[in-house]
Amino acid sequence: MLTNRPYILADEVDFLHNYYERLVVQEVHDQSERVQQGDRDFLADVACVALNRLPPRYIRHDVDMTFFMSPQDMVEIANKVSQAVTDALHYVESRERGEEIKLPSVEVSLISTRGDKPQKAAATKTEKPTKPAKAPAKPKTPKKKT
Repeated sequence: MLTNRPYILADEVDFLHNYYERLVVQEVHDQSERVQQGDRDFLADVACVALNRLPPRYIRHDVDMTFFMSPQDMVEIANKVSQAVTDALHYVESRERGEEIKLPSVEVSLISTRGDKPQKAAATKTEKPTKPAKAPAKPKTPKKKT
């Protein structure tokens, strides 16, 4: 660092956050009457379960994330957050009743939005094999006139 102030690690990471945190907390509030009535412990439990079902997206400012997202990306994220919260609510409520349930499996992609879209999957056995590339044609030599 170029300043004379002492280095404090907490100062360096306080400005970072997971993009999904605010979205999840808002969605839990919207879906749960208990949270709307002020049950902060329930909010924390549900939010933790939901966040662990979503890919990490650490950013400095929300605008950093939304600037690079298309409207489709935003809709997809909203749907994933809503589903993660719904699953988390059912899970936490079931556990409180003493039920042993499993959360539905999810694929948590670590690929970011937009620029890092997944590449096309490798060819499968059912696809037709591609033909080998043709050898380059030999250069033609001009015929000599006799």
